[in-house]
Amino acid sequence: MHSQCPFCAIPADRIVDQNDTGAVLRDGFPVSPGHTLIVSKRHVGSLFDLSLTEREQLFILVDRAKLALDEQFRPDAYNIGINDGAAAGQTVPHLHIHLIPRYQGDIEDPRGGVRWIIPAKADYWSARD
Repeated sequence: MHSQCPFCAIPADRIVDQNDTGAVLRDGFPVSPGHTLIVSKRHVGSLFDLSLTEREQLFILVDRAKLALDEQFRPDAYNIGINDGAAAGQTVPHLHIHLIPRYQGDIEDPRGGVRWIIPAKADYWSARD
């Protein structure tokens, strides 16, 4: 456990599901209704630091969280993402998977999805000069 890490000491009342490897909680700064995090219980910074068993167990939680969000929020789609490293935008150096419900009309044109992390390269479908 790392004393400065917010994911190493998640209050029990924030956890909506868990298994031996991870915990599911709602994001404290949601980008959409139901924005959920799947957090490794072991303090690791990267997906690539997990064993294959740990990865499998975390993605079992992703599946369970998706089913719960389908029932509670009824989203039209999902973005699933991991910011793995500071250069990728990771601000808490403890592995967590974002499960972000998306809703028809939540933005004008959702095409490109996660490609918008580099806006100049996101729109690959429009005509180029």
